[in-house]
Amino acid sequence: MPKHVAIIMDGNGRWAKQQGKLRVFGHQNGVKAVRSAVSFAAKHGIKVLTLYAFSSENWSRPEAEVSALMALFMKALDSEVKKLHKNNIRLKIIGDKSGFSETLQKRITESEQLTATNTGLILNIAANYGSYWDITQAAQKMAVKVKLGEISVSDITPTLFQNELVTEHQPQVDLLIRTSGEQRISNFLLWQIAYAELFFTPVLWPDFNEQVFSEAIMAYQQRERRFGGC
Repeated sequence: MPKHVAIIMDGNGRWAKQQGKLRVFGHQNGVKAVRSAVSFAAKHGIKVLTLYAFSSENWSRPEAEVSALMALFMKALDSEVKKLHKNNIRLKIIGDKSGFSETLQKRITESEQLTATNTGLILNIAANYGSYWDITQAAQKMAVKVKLGEISVSDITPTLFQNELVTEHQPQVDLLIRTSGEQRISNFLLWQIAYAELFFTPVLWPDFNEQVFSEAIMAYQQRERRFGGC
């Protein structure tokens, strides 16, 4: 079983279009798929589940859609966090939180603090996240430490650098899943997926369920992981 699974949740808009609805309808129904994925991961002993909810590039979408996404994010925090806490799941929001409203930032902090001591599944929600930003902010932290004399340039190793990323001391991604049939990474966890196995499914995100998750796990288990070796 992979320790860390990451999912690019794609296809909400196309799913809504197929139903003759607005894109926000797809996002609303995508929450059900999130619940299913979290439940599956917790039941099967996956240590970390990272879900790509909102990229740093998504701000360029229509204002009405972005506003609806922010409202949905707030609603989900209100309705889901207590359930996560009850099930010993630790919630972490990874991304540039400064881009959110003060109210949403406060709700994020409260949600993370509530679940901070939980010892089960770590659920990362990547929101206002992009790997370019993640790697840049890690490099900036390292530069400050060098400037302050806390470390020297020669002390910098991949492991030390990795611990400055937003995923910090979490294991690297073993399996990356993308829904909707698209086969690209979209600036997601570029460092963390260096040796991940990739699984692409045509299933649109609102239709993602435990059966599809199981198929991805079975495909992963049948692969020979070499980590760059022969």
